Amino acid sequence: MTLEATTSWATPLSDRTVDRITVLESRRTRALTEGGPRRRGEYGARERIELLLDEGSFTETGLFVRARPGGDDARRPYGDGVVTGYGLVDGRPVCVFAQDSTVFGGSMGEAFGEKTIALMDLAMKTGCPVIGLNDGGGARIQEGVASLALYAELVRRNVQASGVIPQLSVILGPCAGGAAYSPAITDFTVMVDGASHMFVTGPDVIEAVTGERTSAEELGGARTSNSLNGNAHFLAADEVEALDTVRDLLSYLPANNLERPPQYAPVAPPADVCLDEVVPDRLGQAYDMRDILRGVVDGGELLEIQELFAPNIICALALVEGASVGIVANQPLHAAGVLDIDASEKAARFVRFCDAFGIPLLTFADVPGYLSGVRQEQAGIIRRGAKLLYAYAEATVPKVTVVVRKAYGGGYAVMGSKHLGADINLAWPTARIAVMGAEGAVGILHRRELAAADDPEALRAGLVAAYESTYGTPYLAAERGYVDAVIAPRDTRTHLVRALRALRGKRAPMPTRRHGNIPL
Repeated sequence: MTLEATTSWATPLSDRTVDRITVLESRRTRALTEGGPRRRGEYGARERIELLLDEGSFTETGLFVRARPGGDDARRPYGDGVVTGYGLVDGRPVCVFAQDSTVFGGSMGEAFGEKTIALMDLAMKTGCPVIGLNDGGGARIQEGVASLALYAELVRRNVQASGVIPQLSVILGPCAGGAAYSPAITDFTVMVDGASHMFVTGPDVIEAVTGERTSAEELGGARTSNSLNGNAHFLAADEVEALDTVRDLLSYLPANNLERPPQYAPVAPPADVCLDEVVPDRLGQAYDMRDILRGVVDGGELLEIQELFAPNIICALALVEGASVGIVANQPLHAAGVLDIDASEKAARFVRFCDAFGIPLLTFADVPGYLSGVRQEQAGIIRRGAKLLYAYAEATVPKVTVVVRKAYGGGYAVMGSKHLGADINLAWPTARIAVMGAEGAVGILHRRELAAADDPEALRAGLVAAYESTYGTPYLAAERGYVDAVIAPRDTRTHLVRALRALRGKRAPMPTRRHGNIPL
């Protein structure tokens, strides 16, 4: 007897087997095609996943899960309005779910929620990022408390995964009510201009309760969320750009908190950037801090986080010698780089994210201090500004700081100073490290002399020059060891590379505790 005659694959399939496969294919076809018409120009849930993942890498889970019967609508579509599964992005594993707005408006029912939670659990077990493509109407009214319970379960999974695996949210349509809180807990949120909306209470409800009329775009559109309230981190022109942004973001991140970020071949900064010429001679003249950052990172490439929100501070991911770094830098082009409430909270959250995932922090300081004023004080600048102090002091990743120009008052302390635990601190010759600027200091210290002087302006000029030569330099801080080296701007990348190499094996044990109590 030959081998071919005895192997199962050479045996004709029985009629029963053929019937079973036919039923399987019929059910699969139905599951993959259920749902109503999409909005014009909109991709379907599975199409979005295919655009996001490497070609042919998606494996769907829960395809045959069906909606629970109940309420007035006993129809039970397969999938229950959410597509879940796993695949690859640039060859690296991820888990992904995509809400399907054509099934019950993408609202969360019991089966929908259970599928999403099962995917979150899988991501935690395997230690890979989870990506949510949101386009739904919130809790499913006809399923009542079960829907609300599953939202709470999802938020609990978000919290358990926080700082363990990267969590990314993409808002591709409406995201309202309780549904908005899950993306708010995730690490980064991407929205599409003109298509995405994220708010707790919609315009119709607000008008019915308060009589105030507003639009969905004004209330929680992509631009509002990116520039005014800071709920989102990236603004995309369309869905394809939004998904490309996710792929770019993942390229800087580790799969989980126990792994290092991916390593790439080093690329030199652009040759046309001359750091010695970026900072103007006149103290009050603005410049673009991004010119400095591009002159020290690989290829001059930055992935800015919340670029449109609190533009007086820059938060960005980049590469130095092929390895991921997180950058926090004051931006003199906007409000002289001052620290206000929004800038403090933006930077604090970014610092904590980098610390959670082992991404070294580079800080570039040119800061006149914390913003003063009645509105900031009444809005809580003390409590909310303290978040950035807390974040830097708490962070145990390698921390390297470059003082570029001004570092005054509390701004000096918070922007990666030695006193908050920075490892290597550098300063340019243009650095001015002091309690306040020379003009303000002279006005306070010598007010009586100036009031009695025959030529107060000449006296003021002399006193300002004397103050700047004594206190308005980096050398007093260097004498005390608060600055490790004063360096030529052109040598900044060399010093950063050496510092990051030296700190690669950094260990910084913390006291045993449940967690700290950041001033939220």
